[in-house]
Amino acid sequence: MAADNRTAVEEFVLQSFSQDPGLRGLFLALFLPLYLGALAGNMLIVVAISLHPGLHTPMYFFLTNLAVLDIVCTSTVLPRLLENLVEKGGTISYGGCMTQLFFLMWFLGAELLLLMLMAYDRYVDICRPLHYRRLMSWPVCALLAGGVWTVSAFSTSVLTGLMTRLSFCGPNQIRHFLCEVPTLLLLSCSPTTLNDIMIVIADVYFGVVNFLLTLASYGCIIASILRVRSAAGRRRAFSTCSSHLLVVTLCYSTVVYTSILPGSGSSMENGKVVALLYTAVSPTLNPLIYSLRNKDVKVALRRVLPASGKGRERPRWNLQVSTS
Repeated sequence: MAADNRTAVEEFVLQSFSQDPGLRGLFLALFLPLYLGALAGNMLIVVAISLHPGLHTPMYFFLTNLAVLDIVCTSTVLPRLLENLVEKGGTISYGGCMTQLFFLMWFLGAELLLLMLMAYDRYVDICRPLHYRRLMSWPVCALLAGGVWTVSAFSTSVLTGLMTRLSFCGPNQIRHFLCEVPTLLLLSCSPTTLNDIMIVIADVYFGVVNFLLTLASYGCIIASILRVRSAAGRRRAFSTCSSHLLVVTLCYSTVVYTSILPGSGSSMENGKVVALLYTAVSPTLNPLIYSLRNKDVKVALRRVLPASGKGRERPRWNLQVSTS
């Protein structure tokens, strides 16, 4: 009987990003370039780092993981959003909704963990340079990156498993263009106390704890930079982490807003905008931020892009740690 209740709703109805027919074409023309830009930018980052031996360092290894996460995260949501704009909204099966929910939470959680890990990498590089090769060796980096994907997958499996135990017996209209935990809980006709508790635990770990660790890393970094006597030395030290700090700020600004977002009323429309920020805008901006503010990445990209020439400039390995 429980299984019958759970499968009473076999599909959900997703809202389009806009209910105004006159704006759907405009949003389609805006979101499609965003999606293509996110794919192209992050793929170029992955290819450039892979083909450029000078970028085979821990920082760029983690940046490659971030680019892969951005590709799969935006691909989890944007194709369905574009389809709904063309078809004036649409439906998604129960299994498709749970699958989208699983992968979206997995990739977003992994990105928060990875950003914290990248902050730790910059902390070791700047604050403990003599120990950098030992603390951030390739086996250690591979273990840390694998832990990011595994921990997030485990947490997501628990949350998704709890979601599949709920009964959905109508209504089946999701007030969003994607399947998210808060909107699905509003449709459940089962008690959601356990789900709410586990969501709070996950939010505290992935959001609060990781944010505090990232903040602590940058607190130590800034204190170390301020102790550098020369202005040129301070600029060089800050240039190695300024791009990452900008990405962290962009990511956590959306996380904080989502955490305090009420689950009803006009704020649901605002929630669509926030969801678009972390599923489309951030994946598009991240490769731009890292490439525009990093000479090594720009040199590698010039070697990848035929239209940019062969890139005769010799790259400066400004992230190489001196052990002398």
